[in-house]
Amino acid sequence: MITKQIRKWLVSGFLILLASGTVSAQTFVFTAIPDEDETKLVERFRGIADYLSEQLEVDVRYIPVKSYAAAISAFRNNQVQLAWFGGLSGVQARALVPGSEALAQGVEDQAFYNYFIAHKSTGLERSDELPEGVRGKTFTFGSKGSTSGRLIPEYHIRQRFGEAPESVFSRVGYSGNHTRTLRLVESGTYEVGALNYKVWEKELEDGNINTDDVRIIWKTPGFPNYQWTIRGDVDARFGEGFKDRVRQALLDLDDPALLESFPREGFVPASNDDYEPIRSVAKDIGIID
Repeated sequence: MITKQIRKWLVSGFLILLASGTVSAQTFVFTAIPDEDETKLVERFRGIADYLSEQLEVDVRYIPVKSYAAAISAFRNNQVQLAWFGGLSGVQARALVPGSEALAQGVEDQAFYNYFIAHKSTGLERSDELPEGVRGKTFTFGSKGSTSGRLIPEYHIRQRFGEAPESVFSRVGYSGNHTRTLRLVESGTYEVGALNYKVWEKELEDGNINTDDVRIIWKTPGFPNYQWTIRGDVDARFGEGFKDRVRQALLDLDDPALLESFPREGFVPASNDDYEPIRSVAKDIGIID
């Protein structure tokens, strides 16, 4: 009888140890909206995965996704626990996962902005407001779910002209990401487009823009944009205080090469409330309910 009881305790203890080992061996997975070419994203976020793995002492893996909607879906379905979202995609994702939080944003994301760009054939020059001359031209947004590739540009188009983009332009397209928007306007496939200023400046710095063919015609006012968002259940899965450790690891990131790949000067604290202006604009123009 005593032997059976001891055996029971031993088996029970072994199962507990096995279970706890399984928990600690879980992989922390994150993704990012595909706002640039996939090769650039993979290079950037593999470096982030290595950094977080070292700081958090858990296995960390980055998985690429093909669309903004796929990034939101992966977050909602707990296929990823952390994501680098734009302003709008972050608002949408947090609405689907109760308890999720914006942890950190880039220094520049506190007052992000867009460039409207035009092909040289339009004859449009840089202006203090969105030029009247864009009317009747062909225009490309980035992704339909992008803050700086769609939400903010559409908001300013409606504010400027009092009409939907489809009424202002002769043809409206969606390139899928900021880099592709730049290439489509540079080649003349579309006459006008809008992209985030960080992509423009990085491509310009790398010598990848022919400024004889494409130029900036307007810069938008600032708005809150990219941020790291985490699910609210990570402490239950990875241990008490894990969320705070992730936040601190992001805020402590100071590797020049990793920051340059974003590109960002560094990361600062963020909260869900910071993105209320994005939610409000998205509701006003009918992108969210």
